[in-house]
Amino acid sequence: MPSNKNLHKAKDAKNDEFYTQREDIERELSHYKDFFKDKVVYCNCDDPVESEFWKFFVRVFKDWGLKKLMATHYEPDEKNFAYKLEISEDTNGDGRVDMNDEPTITQIQCNGDFRSQICIDMLQEADIVVTNPPFSLFREYIMQLIEYDKKFLIIGHQNAIKYREIFPLIRANKLWLGYGFPGNVGFFRAPHYEDYAVSSQHKEGLIRVSGVMWFTNLDTTKRHQEMDLRGNYYKAENYPHFANFNAIEVKKTEDIPCDFDGVMGVPITFMQSYNPEQFELLGRTGDIEWATSDDCDFFTPPSEEQRKIFKTQNKTWRVQNGYHVDENGIAHTVYDRLFIRLKHPEPRRYPDDN
Repeated sequence: MPSNKNLHKAKDAKNDEFYTQREDIERELSHYKDFFKDKVVYCNCDDPVESEFWKFFVRVFKDWGLKKLMATHYEPDEKNFAYKLEISEDTNGDGRVDMNDEPTITQIQCNGDFRSQICIDMLQEADIVVTNPPFSLFREYIMQLIEYDKKFLIIGHQNAIKYREIFPLIRANKLWLGYGFPGNVGFFRAPHYEDYAVSSQHKEGLIRVSGVMWFTNLDTTKRHQEMDLRGNYYKAENYPHFANFNAIEVKKTEDIPCDFDGVMGVPITFMQSYNPEQFELLGRTGDIEWATSDDCDFFTPPSEEQRKIFKTQNKTWRVQNGYHVDENGIAHTVYDRLFIRLKHPEPRRYPDDN
């Protein structure tokens, strides 16, 4: 798996300003045109001089019927500009807008931090927020959008699915994944880290970041498409049973059995295929508060005998980890898993195989 050391360096420096490529924006936004008619769009982590988000919405402003476009970006000092673009039918005499039109530029008395009151006031005016926010502030950024009840389409890392602030929103169908980047890999321009972007990262002049995704609360046809599970049938020998969760482990999303009516632990990448009409999303490993709460009625702490297995194998057991023990008595912990249940399982193909 490719390293995300460039992303981590940026996060450590608290300067994770990554510019998204035009083709990635156009590919994703093409699915959402109908949501934008007569709407105020705010790109609150974007400099129109550099941002392809700004340039995209300028290009489609008239065709999509936007009402207003606004953008702000963060500067480390107190000098910053909030760029507002307002187009009316008589602006150019024909209602068109192009890249040569002069936007209305208004100076604001802050450094453009999305948490500043000035930026919050602009957020309250907006209908839809579209941007690539700082990954290091993703939790806080999402919670602000939820607090002000905004529609949004933003970029984040797949690890955000596991955040204790984010996963409950996904579980409650207040947040889901968009159509995504090819192979979940994004290439970004990062002006402050140009020395890290080398040809070995496959695109010279760009930083390669794996696991990037679009997060949104704009409905998509994708999230209502059912996974085709035909041909996958449950047999105990193919699906290890967790020792501390009354659930089976499914190592790959495409291997989900169509006839299993119990709880299944699946990889986080399952969220790319999650259909709330097909699956019930229950919880996740790694969340000790949930695992030990009344909401999780299929968690069982390991016995003393099981704890000894871990100790003799020099493994550290944590209450929120998922693990199973093979036929040789070897304990196997797994990467983070999401727990799901099929809402409409088929009849059991092998009913005696429990």
